[in-house]
Amino acid sequence: MTTHSSDPGAPVLVGGRRTPIGTAGHGLAGCNVIELTAPVLAAVGAQVAPLGVPIDDVVLGNCLGPGGNIARVSALAAGLGEAVPGVTVDRQCGSGLDAVLQAATRVRAGDADLVLAGGAESASTAPWRCWPPVGSAAPVRYTRAPFAPNGFPDPDMGVAADALARQLGIGRERQDDYAARSHALTFAAQQAGAYDAEIVAVHGVCADERPRAGLDTARLSRLRPSFGIDGTATAGNSCGISDGAAAVGVTTERAAAAAGLPYLRILAAAVAAGPAHLPGLGPAPAVRRLLARPAVIDRGIGIGDVGAVEITEAFASVVLAVVDELGVDLDLVCADGGAIGLGHPWGASGTILLIRLAARMLRDGGPELGLAACAIGGGQGLAMLLERPAG
Repeated sequence: MTTHSSDPGAPVLVGGRRTPIGTAGHGLAGCNVIELTAPVLAAVGAQVAPLGVPIDDVVLGNCLGPGGNIARVSALAAGLGEAVPGVTVDRQCGSGLDAVLQAATRVRAGDADLVLAGGAESASTAPWRCWPPVGSAAPVRYTRAPFAPNGFPDPDMGVAADALARQLGIGRERQDDYAARSHALTFAAQQAGAYDAEIVAVHGVCADERPRAGLDTARLSRLRPSFGIDGTATAGNSCGISDGAAAVGVTTERAAAAAGLPYLRILAAAVAAGPAHLPGLGPAPAVRRLLARPAVIDRGIGIGDVGAVEITEAFASVVLAVVDELGVDLDLVCADGGAIGLGHPWGASGTILLIRLAARMLRDGGPELGLAACAIGGGQGLAMLLERPAG
């Protein structure tokens, strides 16, 4: 891998805050998506104030919120000012990572100098949705929009995770072993205060709700399958349904360095897609496409050079499938815990990956390169490569 000569106009991440991740129906159940997001945007806005650069836009990801432009409403509620616009994006549970990708693309193109980007989800307050009645039939309630059109298989994510595990031979014991690791790492990180600096308290909730001690393989093995009698995904080796919001600042390296703020370079990103009925495979082609970007090839960077990896732990089988496919060292994956232990607020989770990477990379002796990746309903995957500047 060759050394990097910095590009002053290249996009970088600065700052980053999130709410506690709440279990749906519990501590954050009284907060709608705007009430979750506004405090985070205000906190990140304060973090990036030393840049002395106006906020050009707010880009937020969201899946199941009330509709409308959540980013603009949240920016107003955060007190960022009436001159700050906002746009909301939906790439399902990759939305929070895609929001940052869109912000980075604008900065790299010179169309923005500072964008706040992130995501939010309030599963607790997501509106009930119904298809309109046909003739005399009653309206039909649904919990999610289709991932694929008529004529394509369109399984729910849990059913798809079971199918992926069967196809790749990822057994229940291996999934439970990985989940036990996630629960243990998450609880240990929480107890050590590893998350404290990134959390903004909301409505009196100041800590993640899901982490628990003692969820070892023996206890996890006693849980019943969640998505079919012959399935292997359970409540213990899958993520929790969650509430939460997260955001980061995206600006130029020139601006961050001049302000003396810690930052990480956004080297490359990629989106890919494959079979709609096996979304758990999506991150692997996205990472391969990312590693084929000229900026990455020219540096001679391969997967073995990456020292920290964050993958959304929607299901243990998904993480294991990606690790196997790419040949990633499992010890580098979600080393301070992940969504199995923390929960998965869909629209926010991609941004949480980046905040977790920043915490790992910017600590003393942190790795030079970090990778964030997530699987997305409908067979998509999204990946982003970050670099810590030398010195």
